[in-house]
Amino acid sequence: MVAATLEAPTCASAIDRGGALTVRRVSHAFDIGGTRLPVLDDIDLTIAPGSFVALLGPSGCGKSTLLRLAAGLEPPESGTLALDGETITGPDPERLLVFQDPTLYPWRTVRGNVSLGLEARGLLRRHRHRIDEALDLVGLSDFAEAYPHQLSGGMAQRTALARALVNDPRLLLLDEPLGKLDALTRLAMQGELVRLWQESRFTALLVTHDVEEALILAQRVIVLSDRPARIRTEIAVDAPYPRRRDDPKLLSLRTEILGILGQK
Repeated sequence: MVAATLEAPTCASAIDRGGALTVRRVSHAFDIGGTRLPVLDDIDLTIAPGSFVALLGPSGCGKSTLLRLAAGLEPPESGTLALDGETITGPDPERLLVFQDPTLYPWRTVRGNVSLGLEARGLLRRHRHRIDEALDLVGLSDFAEAYPHQLSGGMAQRTALARALVNDPRLLLLDEPLGKLDALTRLAMQGELVRLWQESRFTALLVTHDVEEALILAQRVIVLSDRPARIRTEIAVDAPYPRRRDDPKLLSLRTEILGILGQK
């Protein structure tokens, strides 16, 4: 078992509202046609409140499964996950998962899509102001009454982020949210994600296949092995924001991580 403990961010100007995520000896498997397929093997880590952490690893190694467990969408086969010491047993608006596909309802406006969480919890009337705040935060105030078919890919993904942020989550789980965007939009959205995190100070756990993206966004990068996933190493990204892709330190870390990922 490899344990990874991630330190809190060192941003004196921000008050961290994120939760501390702990994963203790978590293993998980799927039943595929009667055959047990292990995907996670004895994962043990702690993520401090307000941290931005990235998970890297081979395709199909179990990264997204770990996010689903943290979101409470399914229980682990063994081990426990907790947010601020409270065991995760099911979905909760304090722990929200943003997928690669924005999954917006085409018959609802941007405002209508963003309000879904509040509506489902019966909080729309009381917290309607949060919708405008979330739209302003992601820069979509002028598009509140637009429909999904009128949005660019980046705007649709920002709508999905606003839909999560309106619930004021303490843990935001990001499953390759920029994976389907074109290169230029993706670069812009990486900057947007950092800005949203710095302003809202949720705890962020990102799954990505892009080593450079992990280094641009995260304070810590956890590298997982092939399935069943184990923690191979943890790398601290000690560089100020906003980060430059040509930063020699980041280029060195990129080479190091690619070397680790290339090992069998």
